[in-house]
Amino acid sequence: MKSYLIQIVFLLTILLSSPAFADVTSIMQKGNEYYKNNQYQLAIDEYNKLINQGYEGTSVFYNLGNAHYRLGQIGYSILYFEKALKLSPGDEDSKHNLAVAKLNIKDKVDTLPPFFIFNIWEGLLASFSATGWTIVAYVIFILLLLCIIAYFFSRSVNQQRLSFFASVGTGILLILAVVMLSVKLNKEFKIKDAVVVDSSVIVKSSPDNSSKDEFVIQEGLKVRIEDNIDNWLKIRLADGKIGWVPEKSVGQI
Repeated sequence: MKSYLIQIVFLLTILLSSPAFADVTSIMQKGNEYYKNNQYQLAIDEYNKLINQGYEGTSVFYNLGNAHYRLGQIGYSILYFEKALKLSPGDEDSKHNLAVAKLNIKDKVDTLPPFFIFNIWEGLLASFSATGWTIVAYVIFILLLLCIIAYFFSRSVNQQRLSFFASVGTGILLILAVVMLSVKLNKEFKIKDAVVVDSSVIVKSSPDNSSKDEFVIQEGLKVRIEDNIDNWLKIRLADGKIGWVPEKSVGQI
C-alpha cells in the first residue's frame, strides 16, 4: 500500500511540474492579472490562448464570460457562461452571472410554459454533465455488485432479505442513471445550441444573402442549430421560428 501511494504522489508531482501544466497556469494567472487591472481585452486574449491550445475548463469559460460582460459583449458573455455550465451544471457562480447577463437580451421570445413534470425532468437531467452521470452510473453499479455479494454471503434470512431489497432498489437507480446518461449523451451529440454573438442578425429564408429576410434576432439570444450548408446555419427559435444565418454570427455552446 505504501509503495502504491508513493507511486501516485510521484505521478502527480510529474504532472503538476510538467511544462504543459505550468504553461496553462502561467497563462491563466496572466489573464487574471489583466482582469484585475481592468484590461479586459488583454485578459480575453490570454484566456483564448488556452482555448486555442485545446484546453477547456469551467474556470476559463467563466472568466471569459466575465471579461466579455465587462466589455458589454453580451452575446459572448452568455456563450461562455453557457459553456461553463455545460461542463459544470451545478456551478452557482456561472448560473448567477448567466442570469444577470440575460437581463441585457433585447429579444423576448414568447413560449408556452412547459408542463411541471418536464421541468422536474430537465432539472434532474441538468444536475450533472455527461461525465457526471457516467460517474454516478459507475458508483451505483459498484453498489449493486456489493448488494448482490452481500445477498449470497448473508448468514441470516433477515440479512438476505435486506440485501435483496437493497439490490432491487439499487438496480432501479442504476437503470435511471443509465437512462439519464443516454439522454444526456443524445442531447450533446444530436442537439446543438448556440448563442447570437453579433449585435443583430438578419435571418434569411435560405442559405443565401439574396434570399428573403425573415426576421431579425439580437445579441445574446439562444437558438438551436438544425442544419448547416457551407458557411450558413439553419436555426430554430424557442417559439418555433426558423431561418438561416451566417455561421460566424453565432457561437456554438
